[in-house]
Amino acid sequence: MKSELDKIIVVGDRVLIEPNDGADRTKSGLYLPAGYQDKETVQSGYILKCGPGYPLPNMEDGEAWNPRSGDTRYLPLQVQQGDLALFLQKNAIEIKYNGRKYFIVPQNAILLVEREDF
Repeated sequence: MKSELDKIIVVGDRVLIEPNDGADRTKSGLYLPAGYQDKETVQSGYILKCGPGYPLPNMEDGEAWNPRSGDTRYLPLQVQQGDLALFLQKNAIEIKYNGRKYFIVPQNAILLVEREDF
């Protein structure tokens, strides 16, 4: 059975986040201040999909202007699918997909993550 998000491909250093329902405490006990949602400068949510990461330059011999063969290599992101992320709202892009609200956030806007299996 396919998920509705299987059609979405996240590019580069971005992640797709589903916003939290407003709980003031995470499963592991991280307390979120009462005013963090009121200010809307810091949001939280679970990472649903991650992009491949930062593209690395191809270091093959040859001229810089000459197209090179081979696949693009990426430096992977530090965050992972399933992480709870606290991120800066001003850097996030809010989208609606199939009637649900999501955020597209660059990794550099994520302040911290909480990982269950760490």
